[in-house]
Amino acid sequence: MWTVMQSPVGDLRLVERDGQITAIEFAPFPVGDGRPRGERADDHPVLRAAREQLTAYFAKERTDFDLPLAPDGTDFQQRVWAQLRAIGYGETLSYGQVATQLGMTNAASRAVGLANGRNPIPIVIPCHRVIGAKGALTGYAGGIERKQILLDLEQGALF
Repeated sequence: MWTVMQSPVGDLRLVERDGQITAIEFAPFPVGDGRPRGERADDHPVLRAAREQLTAYFAKERTDFDLPLAPDGTDFQQRVWAQLRAIGYGETLSYGQVATQLGMTNAASRAVGLANGRNPIPIVIPCHRVIGAKGALTGYAGGIERKQILLDLEQGALF
């Protein structure tokens, strides 16, 4: 099931399966990617909770999320995404720092970046908080402009 909400980063499609959030998608929404979405259900309890928590986040009234999540990914991706959830509101880490926190060398930063880019639940799993080694904004599945908006929201203008 899914619903759509408006946000400062454009429309977001929230997707749930079996009572857990499986995806947050940026507009324009993907079509034909094989992800099961089901029917639109604006009043589904989990989708309603996600919409409310995201609305509070964008209003700077919430700094973390309490939602049941079920991102689909490999064991390595799951480890990276769990580490991303440990990055606090308003904080940033480099890809190399995330790799180090996972017990790997800085050389694994590219693999961390690939896993980061495949995060199906952006914002809630805060992949926007991972930046380049020299503080530069690097790739973001939703686009660099959205990444900047999210970082500005959390900590004011960085750059």
